[in-house]
Amino acid sequence: MIALVEDRRAEVAEICRRYGVERLDLFGSAAEGGFDPERSDLDFIVAFERRDPPDLFRRYFGLEEDLENLFGRNVDLVMEGALRKDRRFAEALVKERVPIYAV
Repeated sequence: MIALVEDRRAEVAEICRRYGVERLDLFGSAAEGGFDPERSDLDFIVAFERRDPPDLFRRYFGLEEDLENLFGRNVDLVMEGALRKDRRFAEALVKERVPIYAV
């Protein structure tokens, strides 16, 4: 995992608590070592605590925006539930997922 994320774990945890995140994992170049500080975005898998569906929209985009502001770069969020729809993608991520936050 890159220092950019490791050094901000406390801030990430605070943001995750604010939006009711149950689990947040890093994947992609920042997790596997091919991260380019000038061009790479950050990719996360997120699982939210169960709440009203309309609230999920606000929490998803609020989390994305706050993480982008924290890291100063684009952030891509993949919902944990979406992985069930693409088995090959989910299986590939098992090896590279790095836990960042969990309740």
